[in-house]
Amino acid sequence: MTARANSLTGRVKPLSASANGRWSMSASDVRAFLSAFRQLGYDSDSLVAASVGDYDLADPDARVSCDAIGSMVSLALRQRFIPNLGLELARCTPIGAYPLLDYLVATSETVEQGVAQLARYLRLIGNPTEVTTRPQKNAVRIEISGNDAPLSVEYSASLMVLHFRTETEGTFTASGLSLRHRPDDASAFARVLGCDVIVEATWNGLVVPIESWRLPLRRRDSLLRGLLETQADQILARLPQRSGVAQQVQRALAADLSAETTRIDIFARQLAMSGRTLQRRLTDEGVSFQQLLDAARKEAAGRYLVESTLAIGEVAYLVGYSEPAPFHRAFKRWYRVTPETFRRRHHLRERRSITKQLSTETA
Repeated sequence: MTARANSLTGRVKPLSASANGRWSMSASDVRAFLSAFRQLGYDSDSLVAASVGDYDLADPDARVSCDAIGSMVSLALRQRFIPNLGLELARCTPIGAYPLLDYLVATSETVEQGVAQLARYLRLIGNPTEVTTRPQKNAVRIEISGNDAPLSVEYSASLMVLHFRTETEGTFTASGLSLRHRPDDASAFARVLGCDVIVEATWNGLVVPIESWRLPLRRRDSLLRGLLETQADQILARLPQRSGVAQQVQRALAADLSAETTRIDIFARQLAMSGRTLQRRLTDEGVSFQQLLDAARKEAAGRYLVESTLAIGEVAYLVGYSEPAPFHRAFKRWYRVTPETFRRRHHLRERRSITKQLSTETA
């Protein structure tokens, strides 16, 4: 059993290594994590004393580094090995354990909007994981990236399935779970989550049938959701932005997104390092070059369409696409509508705003 525990402990280490001390979790969220450990029979007091004892978990403003959380998980695994720990922790984590994030998702209208909320606000709990969606034929692929630690991936994917199942009165299903690694017991994932499991795959995440994607959530509440979003946006605004090498790359991308300059080796030369070294440094900061590039292209494309009269083909070229087709595919992934619809909706909202203002002035 010790050999198994040591093996799994090694698989957990990237949780802290990828964060490199830059990511943290609020004390209240750490308490939720500890509650799940307690339900699994672990001595939470000893875990706290040995790993996060330097932090005041009673302080609502305290934040605990991911290094300390990674140490806590590693210690738990050394104390007692539990197969599929990420899945088991998820089964012991009720909705509301991460109050603000959970209810931002639960008050959404549909599963689709709930996943969008999760992707937007996951940083609230200090998780370096990123959630992105990719439409497929009759299904949607929910990709989990940014932190490939097996436990983190297993926990995140399992929470999504279990919580959406609860919030749709048991009707939500995933058709597939894709894992880059090989879990302790793939059949247990298939049995608990009710879906096929593909191991040693090329990506981490879930495949959700379009019928489940469109399911309404039982606690949908636009008024409460709006209040929660205001609070969440204020918190996000106070969280530290990217720093170090990631910040340098982010600024450079904002200045020039032409296809000829958006290769990692070009940025690496500007920073006097190899492309491999730059990617490793970015990984240490919890992000990839492709994620930074994608975010920069998304922001620039939306801004050009709203603020200029450039043709869509010209916008595509300015954000680094030599052909319109791949730009259209990327834009629909970013904004879930075509560039034409995005621009038309903005102009329609603008005209309505002007009309309303004129009506108020002449009243």
